[in-house]
Order: sequence, then C-alpha cells, then structure tokens
Amino acid sequence: MTTSARRPFLNRRLAEFGTTIFAEMSALATATGAINLGQGFPDTDGPEAVREAAVRALREGHGNQYPPGPGVPELRRAISAHQQRRYGLSYDPDTEVLVTAGATEAIAAALLALVEPGDEVIALEPYYDSYAACIAMAGGTRVPVTLRPHVQEQGAAFRLDLDELRDAVSDNTRLLLLNTPHNPTGTVLTRAELTAIAELAVERDLLVITDEVYEHLVYDDAEHIPLATLPGMRGRTVTIGSAGKTFSFTGWKVGWVTAAPGLVSAVRSAKQFLTYVSAGPFQYAVAEALALPESYFDDFRADLRAKREVLADGLREAGFEVFAPAGTYFITTDIRPLGESDGFAFCRALPERAGVVAIPNAVFYDDREAGAPFVRFAFCKRTEILEEAAARLAKLRG
Repeated sequence: MTTSARRPFLNRRLAEFGTTIFAEMSALATATGAINLGQGFPDTDGPEAVREAAVRALREGHGNQYPPGPGVPELRRAISAHQQRRYGLSYDPDTEVLVTAGATEAIAAALLALVEPGDEVIALEPYYDSYAACIAMAGGTRVPVTLRPHVQEQGAAFRLDLDELRDAVSDNTRLLLLNTPHNPTGTVLTRAELTAIAELAVERDLLVITDEVYEHLVYDDAEHIPLATLPGMRGRTVTIGSAGKTFSFTGWKVGWVTAAPGLVSAVRSAKQFLTYVSAGPFQYAVAEALALPESYFDDFRADLRAKREVLADGLREAGFEVFAPAGTYFITTDIRPLGESDGFAFCRALPERAGVVAIPNAVFYDDREAGAPFVRFAFCKRTEILEEAAARLAKLRG
C-alpha cells in the first residue's frame, strides 16, 4: 500500500482536534486507580422501572430491527407531551420532533444541516468540545463569546456580557449556539438574558441552536427557560434534549430535536446520513421515562443538590475557589489559591498527588489563557465516593 506525501490523512478541518481530554483523563484514572470526577457520567443506573422497560422492549421485539428514521412514534409523542407539559410548547410529534443518537448527534446534524462554509457560529465559551469540531466539519467559523467570572450576592459565578454578544454578530453570522444550563460553568441564563438574546436573534434574523440537556438539573432559585418560549423564537430555534443526563442512562445515547417543520426537515436530512437510526429498544424505555411523575424529577434534583454541597465543601476545604453551579452536575474551580495556574499540568498531576481526576477547562476555550486556571469536577457520583474524593483532595492544602 502506498501513501500520499502531499497531505496528512486527517481532513484539515479536524487537524486541531486530537484525542478528547475525556479519553486521556479517564485512561489516567484507570492507570492510577484514581477517583474519576472528570467525565460526566453517573456511577449508578437510573430508575429500575425504566431499565425494565428496555428489557421488556427487547423481549417483545420492539426496536430490535431498524426503527423509523425520525424515531419511534411512542417516543416522539412522549417528547411532544413533555415539552407541552413543562413549558407550554406545542410540537407536532410527526413533523416537529426528531430522535437522535444522543445530544451529540443532534448538535452535529443541526450544524451540518444549517451551516455552510463562510458562515459564522457564535458559541458561549467555554463550550462542550464537540461544538468546535462540528462547526469545523460544517465548514463554519466559530466565534466565541466568553462567560467571565463575576462576584454576585450568592457568590462567584460565570456570566454572559450581552454587549460582547451583540458586538460579535456580523453580517456573516448564521446562528447562535447556546447551552443553558451551561457545561462546564454551571451557569443558567436568566429570563432577562434570554430575552435580550431573543431580541438580538429576531433583529439580526439569526437561527439559534439551544443545547438544553441539563434542563432538569437546576438548583436553588435558578429556572430553566427554553429560548423557544420567547417571542419570535419558536420558528427559528432548534431545541436539543437528551435522556442520558436526566435519567442516568448515558450509554443509551437517546437525544432529540424539537423545532418548526422546516428546521426539523433540514436536520433530519443531515442526520439520516450519520447514524440513520439508533437505540431502538431504548427509545421505548425513554418514552416511559418521560412520563414519570414529577416526584422523580424533584427527588433527582434534590439528590444532586446535596451531592453538589458535599463536593463543593470538600473543594473549598482543599483550598480551591469554587463557583457553585446553578445547574448541571459540574463544579468549576479556580486553582490559583493553591498556587497553581496551569490547569493542564495540575490535572495531569492530580491523580498521583491526590488520587482524583478532573478536567482542565482550557480544553473548552479558544482562548486557552482565559481558561488556564479553571478546573472542572463532576458530582454525579455516589455520596461516599464524593466524600472520599474530598478527603483525598484535602492533601492539597498541606
């Protein structure tokens, strides 16, 4: 076999993206026996009734062959009912709902469908790492708008500068890519912020993709408000949801898109050439999960809120500055009070120093310098694991 010397194998649009930091840090956790608070997956399964629904679907032959391209009707109807019940958003399950292989495929399909070479996509920085790769694969140009730490009455948090967002919009801007509740900072955009974003989108005729996979994980006084509920946004917003974070079955990879028919049709056109279909039996189980009583969601939030406090207290005791999240199951910390400034070096050394794995936030930034001192920890683990992690991290203060 001969190889060409003219250019590398990898498409140049993806040349800047190597192995994800999650793979690197999870491998480091395995090699050192460290507690993995890096990658965001629970260490216990979700509701037994939902798992049994998947078993039942397998045994009864539901979804063992190719499911319908848009998703099984039962799940599309359940997604539609969920959006109506929680937010008053009415979506036709036949024309305005699309089931995807997790939220990651939904993001990829939406960007591949809606973005052409030369289009600019504004994303809130730091951002989930697949955003940048998918924008690149679509041939678009990413334009980051950075969330910056601010001191508030309830403590330090990352906030959006609306003037900076407005200034980032140009004649080449095609769409805004929003994530609220926001990974990795835990910020939940307020109604006032979302209203300003909606007004900007209408004024400049922009499309918006909203990644809302942590919609059920909001704490204290925070409120999740889908952008599609605001004036002028129903017809220009692609809303992305996921079962993995809400029901603790991240391996099932069941996500969805809700949007106006033209937008769903566009996203489906790209999605059909990615996976075409996926997760057949699990789709039936997720349909049942979405119909769980409100008490499930309340208890789930309460459990994670308590775990947030366990880890946040441990991190403060260890000497970190902690940005208490209003949503998600991640805590961003500042390592400078520990005399550190390089998140990459800190995280690579942390398993040996303290037996814990975390993620350097700089991987989520175009401006690596802006993200350098910040490190993310996941608290979607058993309480005893978080307590052990806190005890190990206490070594850092010494």
